[in-house]
Amino acid sequence: MNKNSENISGWKKLMKSLTKAHDLGTEEDIMLDHDYDGIKELDNVLPPWWLAGFYITIAASIFYYIMIFGFGKYNQYDELAAEIETAKQEVEAYKAANPEKFDDSNIVAFTDEENLAKGAELFTTKTCTACHLSDLGGSIGPNLTDDKWILGGGVKNIYNTITNGGRPGKGMIAWESTISREERIQLASYIISMQGTQPATPKAAEGDITWPEE
Repeated sequence: MNKNSENISGWKKLMKSLTKAHDLGTEEDIMLDHDYDGIKELDNVLPPWWLAGFYITIAASIFYYIMIFGFGKYNQYDELAAEIETAKQEVEAYKAANPEKFDDSNIVAFTDEENLAKGAELFTTKTCTACHLSDLGGSIGPNLTDDKWILGGGVKNIYNTITNGGRPGKGMIAWESTISREERIQLASYIISMQGTQPATPKAAEGDITWPEE
C-alpha cells in the first residue's frame, strides 16, 4: 500500500469515527422492517459529533438554570433594571450638561421676521393647516386667532401643547420627537403673531381660558 493510500485510508477512518456511517453495500444488514409505500428505513445511528453537541446544549441549559434560579446569577431582570438605571443617569447627566435644550421656563416668543417666517413655513409643512387651516381660522382643530384657548395661550402654553400634544383621544399628536425645540418655539411664536387677524371663515371660539387676558 502506498503512502497516498494510507492517507486516504486514515481519512476514511476519521470520517467513520465521526459519523459512524455504515459502509456502502451493507444496507441489507441494517434495513428495518418499516415500509412506507416502497420506501424503506435504514437503522443508522446519530453521528457522534451531533450527539456531543446535543449533550453539551443540555448541560449548558442545566448550568444556566441552576445559576439563575439556584444562585441568582445572570438574572436578566436585574440586568435590565441596572441598564435602565444607568440610562436614567446618562439622561440626567445630558440634561444637566445641556440645560438650554430642556429648560422650558425661559422660553420667549420670537418677534423677528426670519423666525416668524420659519414658523409660518413649519405650520404648512407639518400639516398644521389640515386641522387649523392656512389662515388659522380652525376646522377640525380650534380657531387659533381668537383669545379663547382650550389648553392655555401664550408662548409657553402653546409650546407645551405642540410638544406634548393636545387632549388625550381628541387632540393633536405630540411633536416633541418630530421637530426640534427651536422649531416648536418658532411655531408657537408664529401662532401668537397671528392673534387678532381675520380668517376667511373663523370657527366659533372654543375653550375657557382667555389669552391675552383683558
